[in-house]
Amino acid sequence: MTEPVAKPTRRLFVAGSLAAAGVAGGLLPSGTARAATAYTLSADGIAIVAQTDGTLVVSDGAGTERVRIAHFQVKDTVLGNQRTFGGTPSVVTLADGRQAIRVEYRMGAAAPGITVTGTFDVTARRLHVRWDATSSNTMYLNSQFHRTVVNASEPERPTAMTRWNRDPGGGVPYETNDGIVYASAWPDLTAYFRLESSRPAWTTPAWMHIVGTYDALGVLRHEADLVLGNLRPAAANAAAVARPVGVDLWTDQPFNLYEVGAAMPVRAQVVNGGPSAASIQLSWFARDFDGRKLAGGSSTLTLAAGESTDRTLTVPALDQQGIAFVEVKASANGAEAFARTTLATLPPYEYQGGGIFGIANYPWLLEPSKDDVAALMQRIGVALVRIAYEGAPGIAPAELRAMGIMTNIQHGDVVFDSTPEQAKAWAAELVDVVVDAGARYFEVDNERNQPWMSGLYADKYIRDGLRPVVERLAEVGSDVKVMNNGLGGMDVNWTDNFHAAGGWDLIDVFAFHPGRGNFTPDYAPTPAEWVTGDNGTYWNFLGSVREAKRRISEYGGGKELWLTEAYACTRPNYWWNDTMRQAAENVLLTMALCKAEGVDGVNWYQLHDSTIHHPQEAVPSNTEYHFGLTNRDLSAKPSLLAFATGTRLLEEAEFVRWLDFSAVDRDLHGLLFETPDGPVSILWSRKDGYLLNADHAPNQPYYPHPEAWQDDWPSKTTLVIPRARITETDCVGRSRVLDGKNGRVTFQVDGAPRIYHGLSARPEQLVRRG
Repeated sequence: MTEPVAKPTRRLFVAGSLAAAGVAGGLLPSGTARAATAYTLSADGIAIVAQTDGTLVVSDGAGTERVRIAHFQVKDTVLGNQRTFGGTPSVVTLADGRQAIRVEYRMGAAAPGITVTGTFDVTARRLHVRWDATSSNTMYLNSQFHRTVVNASEPERPTAMTRWNRDPGGGVPYETNDGIVYASAWPDLTAYFRLESSRPAWTTPAWMHIVGTYDALGVLRHEADLVLGNLRPAAANAAAVARPVGVDLWTDQPFNLYEVGAAMPVRAQVVNGGPSAASIQLSWFARDFDGRKLAGGSSTLTLAAGESTDRTLTVPALDQQGIAFVEVKASANGAEAFARTTLATLPPYEYQGGGIFGIANYPWLLEPSKDDVAALMQRIGVALVRIAYEGAPGIAPAELRAMGIMTNIQHGDVVFDSTPEQAKAWAAELVDVVVDAGARYFEVDNERNQPWMSGLYADKYIRDGLRPVVERLAEVGSDVKVMNNGLGGMDVNWTDNFHAAGGWDLIDVFAFHPGRGNFTPDYAPTPAEWVTGDNGTYWNFLGSVREAKRRISEYGGGKELWLTEAYACTRPNYWWNDTMRQAAENVLLTMALCKAEGVDGVNWYQLHDSTIHHPQEAVPSNTEYHFGLTNRDLSAKPSLLAFATGTRLLEEAEFVRWLDFSAVDRDLHGLLFETPDGPVSILWSRKDGYLLNADHAPNQPYYPHPEAWQDDWPSKTTLVIPRARITETDCVGRSRVLDGKNGRVTFQVDGAPRIYHGLSARPEQLVRRG
């Protein structure tokens, strides 16, 4: 790893993990006699005692000892890791007139020129700590402090924190990262260490990783807060940084999924993080997918400094599959805090095991538990997982197979220009993992066609990776089906070079990732019309799928076609990516088009928002944090309900044909499927075109997304069909019966795909403009 150092103009220095170094440095022997008390400070709900050896003891308002803070460790580029060995406490006066305890720490003989000073002060239920460090050498930003949690009933748990923000441009609210908390719980209390930046991987039971920053004088400053109380993480985070008000919002249901017909309680916690009692205005609302207000209200609370209160807010039951959007806002002294989540209903469904839709990458975030994640995947019809092998993140392959989910594997970074011996050894090691995993399909590497459409490295990929793997699989007698590395986009130039270099005969499956931009999924330009680049038409869906099918037919060999990553990215307020509502519409239409085009396997990227390396963090400007079917807080996106709607409709469906409505309306499009329940049509209109967010400002990435409950298709087309009744289902699975008058049913279509039962097997002969 590379660690940042004090002076940005100097190069970065490579060193090992501080966590490992902290353990190696050792602690003072257990059983060492306690030093005498030197100084004590207290505030409402908290007291700190500085012992004569510099150890700080933190107690709650009842005097029960909860936490001890003893040592600090820094690291510079010459002396490496250096820790303190006790210190001398004193009392100082802060700039605001309050008293604080200062500890001048003693360093070991091996740390000449290093100084560490700690300053500790308390306010209601909160300890604030600042460690200042200097060295005659350049210092790394990463440090550690030693803490002991006394007799906690649960293991310490880190949680990445976020904060909701209103967009000044008027788009949808979004979350940003807001530090990290480490929680330790007792039956009557929770203690939260709050830090602006810390890596849990570099934290041990003894030493907590903390990142410093440099002041104008070159002092490496580290700040942390410890909050005691019956608080939730978001409320504790707000209290830790003394915000006037903070809000946490949650339910007791995994993924906030409720049963149809059951009231949906949602819980809110409000905290006064200010220095004195405050009057807080609390308001909330819940809206359905149409924007109809389901519930809401307002009240006034009075909270003492550091005090919190809980409220249970009840959203009325939904009578069928659906979603509710909830916001709770608290205001005090001109400051505002708010939080959002979704509540959803998704009835059980008995899948038959014939699905082609799954999840790309691991089901890696096992929150709120592994069993809950497994149950969710079964509930939404996940039939396959792209990456599952022994020791990988997420659910083990044998467990997935026991759930009826096919396990595949994408693995291995091909080393270009390796020697034949190196390539053979690499392939042997990789094949061992594949065989042990019991994978049905093996995708050899990932997106090695960069730069896109350059055509480069196809020959090296075959020589140094694919061929050695295929030869090794034959040696061990494996019958796993081999995929090429899933291409980023339908890269026709790389594919042609891959075929010319002999790669086509080595694979059973052609795999690629149609990374759709601001185009509807049914936009189908030919390669001659594609423009490359980050925002180019190269990133289209249907045109890419059809070109892949054409290549498969041209090159022969009966290859399967897999989309090992399919997308509906919801990066907020960005014109290139879907709004929350568009994403749900596009998930359903993408799945229907996959079935219609005969795609053999589809892996949706991915189950959760955030990334595997930064779980449940929020970076609004980074696309990678917004591909999930669930939100960062694990609540359902509309996309999750759309995925389930698609799997339930299409699992046993057989594609019949595209519907031709040109005689009725040239902008009307449709797909016809035969299902166990009879013929089913999916209809939509392209009167508003194939470009999403088409009115975005040129050369301006910002685009204010409408709320998920706002229908943003301006053009509505009225249709009439001679029927007594039909059933219409939208992208999130809500159904309604449309009854006819005088033997005629009238309904409207727009850019959103909707499912229709009862139109007959020849709807194009019956439908007329209204």
